[in-house]
Amino acid sequence: MPSARMLATLETVAARSFGATTVAVAALPGTEIGLRLLADLDLPTPVRHVGPAYRTYAETFADAACIAWEELDAALDRGGTVLVANPNNPDGRMIAPEQLLGAARRLGERGGMLVVDEAFADVDPAISVLPHLRPDDRVLVFRSFGKFFGLAGVRLGFACGPDAIIAAVRHRLGSWPVSNTALAIGTAAYRDTDWIEAARTRIAAASAALDDRLRARGLDPIGGCPLFRLVETDATALFERLARCGILTRPFDYAPRWLRFGLPGDEAGLDRLTRALDRG
Repeated sequence: MPSARMLATLETVAARSFGATTVAVAALPGTEIGLRLLADLDLPTPVRHVGPAYRTYAETFADAACIAWEELDAALDRGGTVLVANPNNPDGRMIAPEQLLGAARRLGERGGMLVVDEAFADVDPAISVLPHLRPDDRVLVFRSFGKFFGLAGVRLGFACGPDAIIAAVRHRLGSWPVSNTALAIGTAAYRDTDWIEAARTRIAAASAALDDRLRARGLDPIGGCPLFRLVETDATALFERLARCGILTRPFDYAPRWLRFGLPGDEAGLDRLTRALDRG
């Protein structure tokens, strides 16, 4: 049975890694579960999510409205709850933390709540709004474990925010929200600051190398973050061609010319992708 002491240790170590010193932090059995709990948290209405983004956002609230990025500023003055990913998936759009904080406080003045999905923020600590929050800021932030550490099967994530909101999350999850395995692996991973810094450097170099290979073949990225790149092309044909070579990319039904490339795991993987692209 997972112990309360191990859970508290993980949450403390993770909070330190995130720079979340002024808000409460609760471990989740994956960020997906946390997002789907939002409908149970009595958040202010109306609810809007900025898209295109994760399909989960639209599925969480039955009456949520999807708004374009260009509508975000106006939405802040209407109150309610606004859900945004930073960096966004799949286009990698990023909002500077000071700008995001200003948006959150505008929304908070109207009794609203800003929810920020920082699933890809571990690649650069400068992305996160968490180190800038005050305890009274009406901001709920989700963090993912598997996307940066490459251990999605561990099923671990975090909700960070005001005490009352996090207490409600804990109540819904119960006494043993994550496994002993997730507690042990997560704690060790967030404590390994040397590995984290080395991984950030390695990921930045690998994403630059991916850019070079894609651009050399006429696939100029139109968006992305260090862990993925988005291109515009004959996506169906390229997806199928790469799949025949054992390389999986991500197409989008709502944008049929978009194709997202994940970051190859190593130089050999990048070379294999290059050969597949060169086959035409």
